[in-house]
Amino acid sequence: MIEIPKNVKGLIFDLDGTIADTMQYHFESWRKAVTPYGIDFNAELFMSLTGKPRTATILKLNELFGTTMNPIEVGAIKSSHFKTLVESTKEISIVADVIRKYHQVLPMSIGTGSTRSGAQKTLEVINMQQYFDIVVTSTDIINPKPHPETFLKCAELMKVAPKDCVVFEDGILGMQAAESVGMHVIDVTNYFTMEFTF
Repeated sequence: MIEIPKNVKGLIFDLDGTIADTMQYHFESWRKAVTPYGIDFNAELFMSLTGKPRTATILKLNELFGTTMNPIEVGAIKSSHFKTLVESTKEISIVADVIRKYHQVLPMSIGTGSTRSGAQKTLEVINMQQYFDIVVTSTDIINPKPHPETFLKCAELMKVAPKDCVVFEDGILGMQAAESVGMHVIDVTNYFTMEFTF
């Protein structure tokens, strides 16, 4: 069981790769969408972008590779491919067990770079939507991770000071976001192995 630091008053969870084992599906979907543009979308590149919303990811790839991908068109390809895979998503049990243990004990929220509809679908597939009244998505913020807006909004809605929150994350951008405002961070990748297959 993951240990929660003492005196923590609120729990914030990233979704993809933290509660839901979706990262392989996101990886495959991104590869399908951007490989035609000559981008070698490998696991290292993927992990460096984890937490960014779809449009921001495509704009960053354009910047890195000098491509001119249309965020709407390429994003639609990525999204439609992901939808063909999402139904077989499983929970990440070591994190899901924390959620079940602290449900109605501490305030909990989700802070994700996913869209509102994408987050709702993923939570339904893993049957965890009943644990979260507060879900902050890319649809609800202006500045995505590594900016802390997502997590600050979670804290505000939970009525918990940022310093009293712990954030569960798998992505470097999310960890940076949480640490920048003095939140505790639990790197969930210390508790399970994430590998990507091509």
